[in-house]
Amino acid sequence: MTTPQTLHLFCRVVDNYGDIGICWRLARQLQQEHHISVTLLVDDLLSFRRICPEVVPDAELQQVAGVTVRHWRSQDGEYTAKDVADIVIEFFACDIPPNYIAAMAQCEPRPRWFNLEGLTAEEWVEGCHTLTSPHPRLPLIKHFFFPGFTDKTGGLLREAGLEQERLQFQADPAAMTDFLARFGVTPVDMAATRVALFCYPYAPVAELFEVWQNGQKPVCCLVPEGVATAAVQAFLGTEAKAGASASRGALTVRVLPFVPQPDYDKLLWACDFNFVRGEDSFVRAQWAGLPFVWHIYPQDENLHHKKLRAFLQRYSAALPSLAAFSLYWNGAEVPGGAQQADWGALWAAVEADMAEITEKSADWQRQMLKNGDLASNLLKFATTLP
Repeated sequence: MTTPQTLHLFCRVVDNYGDIGICWRLARQLQQEHHISVTLLVDDLLSFRRICPEVVPDAELQQVAGVTVRHWRSQDGEYTAKDVADIVIEFFACDIPPNYIAAMAQCEPRPRWFNLEGLTAEEWVEGCHTLTSPHPRLPLIKHFFFPGFTDKTGGLLREAGLEQERLQFQADPAAMTDFLARFGVTPVDMAATRVALFCYPYAPVAELFEVWQNGQKPVCCLVPEGVATAAVQAFLGTEAKAGASASRGALTVRVLPFVPQPDYDKLLWACDFNFVRGEDSFVRAQWAGLPFVWHIYPQDENLHHKKLRAFLQRYSAALPSLAAFSLYWNGAEVPGGAQQADWGALWAAVEADMAEITEKSADWQRQMLKNGDLASNLLKFATTLP
């Protein structure tokens, strides 16, 4: 295949920020680092704007950071071969317009068509990565492309300069202090255990707040506006708007505005412990090289618990305290564990192992670096296709 010049990335927003977060990072990287003309077709511009303030939510077509953004309103529309890109990516098996697929079949050469799948640590992924799926009627072949945690997968999404930027930021205490000061973080907060909290609404946040409030060590919890609203408002005693804060016992909670993706990375880098959710923030926490707990997106019949256990087996098999905390945080059964979580004991066990967890997190990050990055791995594979 000749070097691709154009790429269309189709994204349906299911998890409010995870889907568009992944697709926006991928689109920017393909454009900025690989100099491909990228069009991102997305159905929910309001969610998009939460992580990228430059987005105009009622625009049909716009340019953002060098990427063409098109509001994908429906499955209707007429397309010709000229409308089709060299590479077509549908994120997480979203159905792209039938007439677009028909136009793909009219192209010569055919576009490289990928289903970019969701991230999982399950072993079967290695056998399915890059498998083909011929179209039942048209002369088209789609390839499955799986992100993952081994060199037999597509790796994780990561920009070329991310690691150097992280190291430079974390080596500069003044830069870290100045960054957090924008959100009201004080010198007293900086001396506490800093925690970034991003989770789904049903996480046991109130129980954890109680443990931190009654604990011996000061904790400063930084939570984006709109996250864990009920528990945050109950603690604050007021509306959980950006800028709101309160201190009770050993716990201080500060509500942050939703920030653009580069600032969210810095928030993860500036904290001692990160709670993340879905896929996008989950991956970014791994690149931070710091301890984290993952709140996985729920699936029917608790299939997400199977995915969670598969990841924990790779990441924290030697860290039973972190594994147990993660399982209880997600409402998963813990082998041999109590039916009701004792959050005080669970957090105390994590705290006792924090040095080991921190070391393991850094080791894991270095291990993931060896697998390359998702965007480069995808393009490399695309050039091997006939």
